[in-house]
Amino acid sequence: MFLNTRLNVFFFFIIAATALAAPAQAQAPQEQHVASDTLNMAESLISFATKHLHIPYRSGGTSKKGFDCSGFVRYCFNKLDISLPHSSAAQARQGATVELDDARPGDLIFFKGASTKSKHVGHVGIITEVAPGSVRFIHSAFKGGIRYDLLNSAYYNKRFVAIRRLMD
Repeated sequence: MFLNTRLNVFFFFIIAATALAAPAQAQAPQEQHVASDTLNMAESLISFATKHLHIPYRSGGTSKKGFDCSGFVRYCFNKLDISLPHSSAAQARQGATVELDDARPGDLIFFKGASTKSKHVGHVGIITEVAPGSVRFIHSAFKGGIRYDLLNSAYYNKRFVAIRRLMD
């Protein structure tokens, strides 16, 4: 009798554990699919943005003749059918806030403008790479046009404001 009760309890736990594990296994492929789609979108975005390296900076620019920072970001995201306003401050209100440690390629990175004392967003770029202690982004800069820079450079580190995610 005692052995039979122990076996019943044992089988109860096996059945319960199997039932609880089944929904998690059923959800895993869907979660991987969503993550894969987001990764593909980010890769596509970055590949497209990279094709525009060295196009000159142009204040208010929104085309291959020249871009300002927000015009470039808007142009790239339009390729993914994601509409953005043409202002870095307005773009900083789009999507979800992301902590620096959780940044990933395809996220937007925002900076103060020329003054480190300003409290307003004045510049935007697209994160292209994240590694321990390093965030690389592509943007349209007054000096050099479309180019890559690193967040840990003194200039950008002092001006860093936020990261926002538009693709989830």
